[in-house]
Parts: sequence; C-alpha cells; structure tokens
Amino acid sequence: MAYVIRKAKLEDIDAINELLYQVHELHVKIRPDLFVDGVKKYTDKEIVSIMKNPKKPIFVYTENDVVKGYCFCIIEEEKNKSKVQHRSLYIDDLCVDKNLLHQSIGTHLYEYVKMYAKMMNCDYITLNVWEGNDNAYNFYKHLGLKEQKRILEEKL
Repeated sequence: MAYVIRKAKLEDIDAINELLYQVHELHVKIRPDLFVDGVKKYTDKEIVSIMKNPKKPIFVYTENDVVKGYCFCIIEEEKNKSKVQHRSLYIDDLCVDKNLLHQSIGTHLYEYVKMYAKMMNCDYITLNVWEGNDNAYNFYKHLGLKEQKRILEEKL
C-alpha cells in the first residue's frame, strides 16, 4: 500500500488528537502518579501554534489521506558554552495508531525524520522514553538509538 509522509495540515488535527489520546492513555497506565486520565499533551490551539513554528515540524504518515501516525519534532541548538556546539532534532512525540503497530509505520516515520534532520544540518536525533514503555524503548533500540543519559527519581 502506498503511503505519504508530509508536514501536518490543519485538517489533520482530529486524527492527531486521536493519536495524542492514545499516547496519553499509555502514559497514564505507566505513570498514573504523573499523568491525568482523559486529557492529552496539546490543545488544538497549541497544535496550530506548533504547526506555524518552523523549528517544530509535525510530520504525519498517511495512507489514502488517512493519518496513521505522527512525529512531533523540535530543532534544538546547543547554547551552553561548556558543551560542543551542535544542532539536534528532538523527537517530542512519535505515535502510530495502536491498531496498526508492527506494520513499519513507525520505522518509516523515523527514517523520514532522520533524513529531514540531516537536511536541517542536525548532528543528533534525541528523544525520551518513559520507563515502563518497553515497546517504545525496544523499537528505538532496534533502530540503532543508544542511551545518552538517564534521569533518576525518588518518589517522596
């Protein structure tokens, strides 16, 4: 089946919202102490604002104009004088419809974003994965990503 990966458009917001809810549901299951049930990461107004920001592209994977996955990205530049100056593409959120997993949609999205990052002269792709989201962690490890740092916590 032919697919297209492109920048998100306003008419994609409903489909993006459905996927945002799916991701949030997963986060609520993993960390109910941190995530509020029944909400999503971004409002429609925030999504529109992100779409207008050239440093925050949202890409969608579509088949027959139906959105089946997305990737929210942020182009970041290292400004800390104690670090080597570099550019990175941060994957803020990558989601594939939970009913369509294991069909290479996520891989296609990641490879597209990787190509985009190279085109934007980025030196790295970075992202975070919540502890307990083993499917996402294993997916990214399979793609060749390696751990850069770890965030530790102690619940009080």
